[in-house]
Amino acid sequence: MPPGGPKPPPREAPRVQPRAEIKWSKTICKQPDCYIGWPTVCRLKSGDILAVFSGDRDGHICPWGKVQMIRSSDEGESWSEPVTIANSPLDDRDAGIVQMPDGELIVTWFTSMVWAKHMKKHPDWPRHLAKLAPETVKQWTGDFLIRSRDDGRTWSKPEKLSNYAQTPHGPILLKDGALLQIGRTSSVAEGNANGRFAKTIIRVSRSRDAGRTWEVLCPEIPAAPGENDASSMFHEPHAVELADGTLAGLVRYHGDDHCMRATRSVDGGKTWTTMEKTPMVGLPPHLIALPDGKLVNVYGRRIAQFGYGEFACISDDGGKTWDAANEIMLQPSSNDDLGYPASCLLPGGDLLTVDYQKRAPKEKPVLMATRWRVTR
Repeated sequence: MPPGGPKPPPREAPRVQPRAEIKWSKTICKQPDCYIGWPTVCRLKSGDILAVFSGDRDGHICPWGKVQMIRSSDEGESWSEPVTIANSPLDDRDAGIVQMPDGELIVTWFTSMVWAKHMKKHPDWPRHLAKLAPETVKQWTGDFLIRSRDDGRTWSKPEKLSNYAQTPHGPILLKDGALLQIGRTSSVAEGNANGRFAKTIIRVSRSRDAGRTWEVLCPEIPAAPGENDASSMFHEPHAVELADGTLAGLVRYHGDDHCMRATRSVDGGKTWTTMEKTPMVGLPPHLIALPDGKLVNVYGRRIAQFGYGEFACISDDGGKTWDAANEIMLQPSSNDDLGYPASCLLPGGDLLTVDYQKRAPKEKPVLMATRWRVTR
């Protein structure tokens, strides 16, 4: 850290960087009195781009979250007003979106009751909790999926998922048409010399019927010795399939180094290498493979000493190593309420990355988009 603390962030990312060109960044959705966040983006076969997210919220934790969607028909230059596509009685969070080979769209998310532990300053929250019967909470706690057969204009009723593990950006589509989900399971109580703790497990599941049923392929991706011996160390993974069928995964890690962990599978997701440290500081990952074989990982950074903002890193060898020395700044920020970027590929090779940020100290977060290009 420089003398006197971290330097003030730049107002915008440099346009020309060693491995990238930033074409523009701008706000694409703002709900002035509401908190919005945790988006995922998908470019459809039709050319439209959809971004799904949790919107119409009081704050980072609250009962009111809804799954909402915005649409662009001009490669991200302009966007529709948000529409609500799912709204359970609980807090709906972390929407992911993927398009199947037949054009069907699938949106996933999970629900939360964490807000019930934070009600002292919110007199309307206890009133809402009082309306929720225990059977309602049980029915709506978990992971859910909705479908669209008309490019997101209408949606099915929610389906509750089993053998599924939480991750913010949802499942990925494999070349064989199956869906693969790498996610975090609920905490498992364990104990060691330091006492009891809540262990988190990274698990992999697959669906061969467009998300209707899921089978567990890998119950637990192994952690390096000592790295999962405390509460809630691993979270919010993402993976990508390479041209040769290898699966490359990255995992949010809550250790002191703040670096993401990497893992790989060469047997379709049944077994994975022990998670190992990468040089990328941030969370959570979102991976995309470029036509030339490069991998791009985008992530937010909420650590002042390393600089707040949205960043990207390139791998030239299928995720074995990452060029952190030439890390790409997508959007700087002056605070840590940000992140969860996700990217889609545009015609001609540009990337569109969507994330959320608080643009001013007293404002609620907005959705942002950056159009940029890997240059080497």
